[in-house]
Amino acid sequence: MHSRNMIRKIFAIGVMLVVSVCTWAAHEVTAPQNIFARENISLNGSWHYFADPQEQGYYDYRMNPVSWGYFLNAKPQHPSDLIEYDFDASPTMQIPGDWNTQDERLFMYEGTVWFLKKLTIDNGQWTIDNSHRVLLYFGAVNYEAIVFVNGKEVGKHIGGFTPFCFDVTDVLCEGENFVVVKVDNKRHRDNVPTRIFDWWNYGGITRDVLLVKVPETYVEDYSLEVRNEKGKARNGRYREICFSAKLNNKEDGQQVTLSIPELKIEKTFTTDANGECNSKFNVQCSKLRLWSPDNPKLYSVIIGHGEERIADEVAFRTIETRGKEILLNGEPIFLRGVCVHDESAYSNHRLRTAAESDTLIAWAKELGCNFLRLAHYPHNELTVREAERQGMLLWSEIPVYWTISWENEDTYRNAERQLTDMIRRDHNRAAIIIWSIANETPHGEARDRFLSRLATQARNQDSTRLISMAMEVLSASNYVNRLQDNMNKYVDVVSFNQYVGWYRDVHDAPHMQWEIPYDKPVIVSEFGGGAKAGLHGDVDQRWTEEFQERLYRENLAMLEKIDGLAGTCPWVLKDFRSQRRLLPGIQDFFNRKGLYSDQGQRKKAFYVLQEWYQKR
Repeated sequence: MHSRNMIRKIFAIGVMLVVSVCTWAAHEVTAPQNIFARENISLNGSWHYFADPQEQGYYDYRMNPVSWGYFLNAKPQHPSDLIEYDFDASPTMQIPGDWNTQDERLFMYEGTVWFLKKLTIDNGQWTIDNSHRVLLYFGAVNYEAIVFVNGKEVGKHIGGFTPFCFDVTDVLCEGENFVVVKVDNKRHRDNVPTRIFDWWNYGGITRDVLLVKVPETYVEDYSLEVRNEKGKARNGRYREICFSAKLNNKEDGQQVTLSIPELKIEKTFTTDANGECNSKFNVQCSKLRLWSPDNPKLYSVIIGHGEERIADEVAFRTIETRGKEILLNGEPIFLRGVCVHDESAYSNHRLRTAAESDTLIAWAKELGCNFLRLAHYPHNELTVREAERQGMLLWSEIPVYWTISWENEDTYRNAERQLTDMIRRDHNRAAIIIWSIANETPHGEARDRFLSRLATQARNQDSTRLISMAMEVLSASNYVNRLQDNMNKYVDVVSFNQYVGWYRDVHDAPHMQWEIPYDKPVIVSEFGGGAKAGLHGDVDQRWTEEFQERLYRENLAMLEKIDGLAGTCPWVLKDFRSQRRLLPGIQDFFNRKGLYSDQGQRKKAFYVLQEWYQKR
């Protein structure tokens, strides 16, 4: 008991020392649009870490939260003091990054890991005063993050793939500071995704960490997009551009400027009582080049407010449907797609750099793709921006995957938050043409209520893009597949997954017929089968490249018969890690449905799809 009292006394002294130089006040704020264009200090790099399987650094042995936990980063003040952790003596890990591939002891670990980063703020170099705010930004942490600055909890975030941000102005101090993050990637039934999913549960601080300096009042969000009627320019001469901006505070009479130098546009707008401005203006068609895969034109823009100058690159394009066609800039387009996970080639860790994104995009382009389905969660913002620069259309999705807790309101709010954050982060990226709200979900009233609410939320937040979801084909009789899903009325594009030849008899494909009773475009959002690169044999031998090659030939011939087929997204670009894939010598914890191996080897099915895409 004496030792425990001593520990509490030491921790209390530590807290008093920090409180004496800082005023505690921190809260979550909306992550600003285009965070990388703001004045920032990167906290990427080496962070100290250690695992805490029983969460004893946060709970006592009765599972009550403690005030003397590891987040204080306490140090012994006397030789007899008992402190049973030490960040400074613990190993380091590169952030952004996952712990699974950086520490072999944690390869399959699911639980809590503590991270610490020290930083020094020189008030002469980076002034913190009453006219500015400092935000602590995380691109993504999987899955639950509890964040502390200088020993004080500043906030908590749930969800592994979207950004979050805390105002930590009043918590930071001149001189040395430290950030501690408790990361927990355990799966739970009511999470989004839930306990079971077919990809690797990478734990850690998986995307960029920044300290961002902004004015007291700053541009929180902005939007630039071209709108027209059914893809046609107004009066044949002009296109209408819509601009909106939103400040973090509700202040009217504030001026926001927009500059697009190449188009010779210089405009000033005034905010209303909500701190928002919305306007439309015309641009001559002859001057405006629309973005497309063949012409990925980006315009440099500058958004201004007071001392702020936010530089961005934006593209202008339209996307809509007409009957069973998808129209890009008013013209029909066939989406030559492939699915891909947010996992690097070769090293097979959670993707973290633009160069790693470039590799995957290059592989897709070699295949003949103009479209990527970013499965099954929001991917790294770097990937989205690289795809836009290189002319790759995108489908972006939230992890409402398989069997979610449909009747749990907290689960719904979690899904809605991830959807909102995904759209908020990427709504200026013209490359994204589809927001997807789910994948392979079981039919039922509770599920329909859940997904219809998500679809309505997506539509309300962004009416300029198409909405879809990857459905399942449940009705099959005498080689006739009929797609029936109550969500058909909420989506713009009917998409479904099917695995004839892999999870269904290998000889069925030539006999299959498809009935899709909706006057909407159709995307086959998944099909395919597995093969281990370099394994050869008879066409009837599973796991051989020859088996996968035949499967692709028969599936493509089958899919061509679908009325209204507007795109295909075979599963998947490259082999990726999955804890569900156990077969020794073949899978070895990899899903082997890739057209490339994880090391970049092209399988024979690659050439089948490449040839087919060349004809589309």
